[in-house]
Amino acid sequence: MTRPWKTLDHVATRSGEMVLRQRGPHDFLITIDGRVLMTSAAHRSEQALAQVACLPLAGRPEPSVLIGGLGMGYTLRAALDALPERARVVVAEIEPAVARWCEGPLAALSDHALSDSRASVEISDVASIVTAAAEGARARFDAIALDLFEGPRGTRGEDDHPLYGRAMLARVRAALTHAGTFAVWSEEAAPGFEKRLVRAGFDTLRQRVGRGGRHHLVYRATPGPSRRR
Repeated sequence: MTRPWKTLDHVATRSGEMVLRQRGPHDFLITIDGRVLMTSAAHRSEQALAQVACLPLAGRPEPSVLIGGLGMGYTLRAALDALPERARVVVAEIEPAVARWCEGPLAALSDHALSDSRASVEISDVASIVTAAAEGARARFDAIALDLFEGPRGTRGEDDHPLYGRAMLARVRAALTHAGTFAVWSEEAAPGFEKRLVRAGFDTLRQRVGRGGRHHLVYRATPGPSRRR
């Protein structure tokens, strides 16, 4: 018999009610406005995102990484596993409840990643942190990874998107150190986003996570050789 879901907590957000549910000792689900936001049963693409962003930094003594979106902590855990001891990982999470859950009932899923001295959470829109780094108000990052709900789409309507639009991609490029990496989780292929990355001066690779059927994607973008700082 399938166990029923038990509601552990719920909070009101700008996008609707966010609910944390549990079924059994290790099976968790977060929904928002009735839609599945994330589940502990599927996190392969989150781990792939962190590896794409962080594995190129293994040889740097003190790399700095920005992750947009905490989720259940899987991306952060994979990033920490790929980074050296003196790395610094800042996670931008807009919902305080998510950070609270990752330090509480969800902590074991990420092997208590938030207790790692290299990690810190800022309750903030990731766009604000990117803008501050781009404008010199804070240090730039060796890698920026966006692990946000749905991710970019392939429509022209996203040209002015606050996270995936032209202006934001220019700020991302300015917020990266020399030879930095920009990694983005996407629910599906986003041709318009790929074109904007190229126009912003990035060399871009698209990696499909898994085989067969519909699978999520990870984009890896690095500043093109003719425009590196």
